[in-house]
Amino acid sequence: MRDGFINFLKPPGMSSHDAVGCVRRVLGLRKAGHAGTLDPGAVGVLPIAVGRATRLLEYVGGTRKSYRAELRFGVETDSGDDLGGIVGQSDAPMPDGETIARAVKSLTGEISQTPPIYSAVKIGGRRACDLARQNAEVELPSRRVTIYRLDVLARNEKEKTLLLDIDCSKGTYIRSICRDLGRAAGVPATMSFLVRSRVGEFALESAHTPEELATLGEQAVEPPEKYLAHLPRFDLPEARIKAFLNGLPTHIEGLSGEESLAVFSAGEFLGIGRYEEETASLAPEKVYRL
Repeated sequence: MRDGFINFLKPPGMSSHDAVGCVRRVLGLRKAGHAGTLDPGAVGVLPIAVGRATRLLEYVGGTRKSYRAELRFGVETDSGDDLGGIVGQSDAPMPDGETIARAVKSLTGEISQTPPIYSAVKIGGRRACDLARQNAEVELPSRRVTIYRLDVLARNEKEKTLLLDIDCSKGTYIRSICRDLGRAAGVPATMSFLVRSRVGEFALESAHTPEELATLGEQAVEPPEKYLAHLPRFDLPEARIKAFLNGLPTHIEGLSGEESLAVFSAGEFLGIGRYEEETASLAPEKVYRL
């Protein structure tokens, strides 16, 4: 079985955990995992790693993400989407364009965001959604996230909806954006539809449905370096391959700063290294080739 990444197109009604189970069954393997949980009701890109590539998931999950969402005015729910219980309701007309524009501007850039209580955020080692389902009191701390782009693509006055395109950082909840946009505009709002169109180098147009995966099988697994293009590349001298694979640092001149690098040698991907400016050395962070 090949090691690498699958660009999986998660259908609605399937949890991210179930998506990994689907991959395991189709490919007949045990070692698989996903990056960037996608809500069961949402559709779109879910990066799944198989085999040795599972150790590289953290470098994929932390990348920039893109979404298309529908926001509906008039109702706010505890989950932030139309599957939750109603906590706020209004018959007020849809906010005008100027009010929406101000609300959008207030939610663009680096912002403080509170995740929905029905989320995978952990509190004392337990997921907030599990605590909420047990009627436990849940208080989630806010977090800093970055909204690089928040565009209104279309508005439907009759249905009181907005179609949004969003580029954001890791840890952003689109349900919270819809909720907070409604609050900023003065009318309760919730997310009624969500598609994730991109996670780093994983794009919707090249993602595989479960049916396509069943047909492609192992051919759907692609080399990890294809999805690590956001990391700076470093070509290690061939004489230091063995040292890198054995966890030993290599003295390097000419680099600066401290960052993770995709390390190659003789055209082969070896793993992730971290350059340490203080010692002027490249140390293995995650070895891929064993």
